[in-house]
Amino acid sequence: MTSLNFALSRTAAREWQAGDEIVCTKLDHDGNISPWLELAHDKDLTVHLCEIDEECRLDLDHLRSLLSERTRVVAFPWASNAVGTVLPVAEVAALAHEAGALAWVDAVHYGPHGPIDVAAAGADVLICSPYKFYGPHLGLAFGRRGLLESWRPYKVRPAGLEPVGHRFETGTMAHELLAGFVAAVEYLEQIGWDFVTAHEHELGQRFIDALPDGWALHGVPTMDGRVPTFAITHESLAPAEAAARLGERGFAVWHGNYYAVEIMKRLGLEAEGALRIGIVHYNTADEVDRLLGALAEIAQRFVRRGEPPAAM
Repeated sequence: MTSLNFALSRTAAREWQAGDEIVCTKLDHDGNISPWLELAHDKDLTVHLCEIDEECRLDLDHLRSLLSERTRVVAFPWASNAVGTVLPVAEVAALAHEAGALAWVDAVHYGPHGPIDVAAAGADVLICSPYKFYGPHLGLAFGRRGLLESWRPYKVRPAGLEPVGHRFETGTMAHELLAGFVAAVEYLEQIGWDFVTAHEHELGQRFIDALPDGWALHGVPTMDGRVPTFAITHESLAPAEAAARLGERGFAVWHGNYYAVEIMKRLGLEAEGALRIGIVHYNTADEVDRLLGALAEIAQRFVRRGEPPAAM
């Protein structure tokens, strides 16, 4: 997705002028910020960052204040990969269109958690990665036909411009990855989004309701308006150490900033980041309960200190 974003952002900006503007958000993965920052550096553009509120929801009033006749793109995530917030995609896209800008959606993190309807969302460009929804490491991009046909792609001369779906391919496609992508889509179709969303909602609320004392949840405090991705911290346990201790107990979690640089700055967590807990449809209530128990245990047994704790 990041490679696609660097390529497509430069294609879109061929005719842009110095002083043109891009709006990103503090909820974005850096894969939807750095391409625009680098483009701004090359072409003397301006990148604005839309703020979030205390529950890590997008500040729509601030977004409105950033839009102008010079805005070319509003780049935003469908869901935050750091704190799980789901954005009002159609509303943000409508605001972008009112300003004459493109709605540029990063759907990487939302991909495994719910259905994506690009038409209903009003997306002009949408990018995602099948590995997030159980497929291979491959980047995908959607673009409105008229928009894609209007862009001159960066590519080798022998490669044609038709069909439009091949317009931005630079060589032989990765057919084995495409086969894996199709299989992943068929898998999700068999499971059904109704089950995925309902099951994840139930497990996510179970996690929130029983989060042990001492752990702070950063972001939306219920399952309304989020996916079951949780950034948590503990005042007595560094995120890296917490992740290592949970790994010893069989839980695959992550720590750091997860490439979500701006939100970690906004939360004051840029030094160490947070501990990220991700729940998906194949997790079980028993796994959530055991994880909650492990969080309580490691918080009691280990405290933050300047040197690694003694071996167990």
